[in-house]
Amino acid sequence: MRGIVSDFERNLNNIDSQNFTLSSNEVLEKLRGGLQELGFKVETGKKHIEKIKVPVLFGRNGSLEKSFDADGYNSTTKTVIEIEAGRGVTNFQFLKDLFQACMMHDVEYLCIAVRNLYIFKKDFETVVNFFDTLYASNRLSLPLKGILIIGY
Repeated sequence: MRGIVSDFERNLNNIDSQNFTLSSNEVLEKLRGGLQELGFKVETGKKHIEKIKVPVLFGRNGSLEKSFDADGYNSTTKTVIEIEAGRGVTNFQFLKDLFQACMMHDVEYLCIAVRNLYIFKKDFETVVNFFDTLYASNRLSLPLKGILIIGY
């Protein structure tokens, strides 16, 4: 996970939400090379062949019946990364990211990156407070070993 954080730190001058209004795809484009160096397969576009499919459900003879798309997946570290922009908090996309990561086969870690600021709202703080509450309440067990929230 430190490598992911370092990639964001190296690129902060180009993605900082206080200075830029980049889409999640534009942020991913700036991080792609560093994530690939860390062993991630990274989405390259919106066409079916450019997406990263992570298995969720298998059928007969091990055939893939259901998968979810991820912005990046590292099979060695069993880590999924999702980068969100405007709808990260507004549409509760971070909750969908959590649900999907919990359903994904062979995923142990989730990294969600959200803007620090979006239309004068503190998205990063909102997401961190949600996960702090989730863990502090101890009412819900998750199948993940760790969740990293990055603000950019």
